[in-house]
Amino acid sequence: MKLWVILMLGVTTGIFIAAASTLKLYAGGAPFYTLLGALALYVTGNILVVPLMRESGLGVTISILSVTQLLLVNLIAFLVYGEKISPTQLSGIALGTLAIALMLWPSQGGA
Repeated sequence: MKLWVILMLGVTTGIFIAAASTLKLYAGGAPFYTLLGALALYVTGNILVVPLMRESGLGVTISILSVTQLLLVNLIAFLVYGEKISPTQLSGIALGTLAIALMLWPSQGGA
């Protein structure tokens, strides 16, 4: 995977995490413009994903972003908002992480 792809994955993940955190603020009673800010962040993140999908494909790009966000959003929910993560949810997070590791595992030629 190229360096710029890895960097852009980090940037887009950060944008999506900021959007999710902003939505949490809005759900907690923040003003309406907070929702507009979250929507602007989601739109920006999705626009930045397009070149990543061209480079790495839809499946790999969206899978990596989804699982990375899954990990980080749960970490933020636990550390910042005091939400609890059940053993079943932890299992899902672990399986998602394993799925990404297997998708990125170097393969030997072929299809």
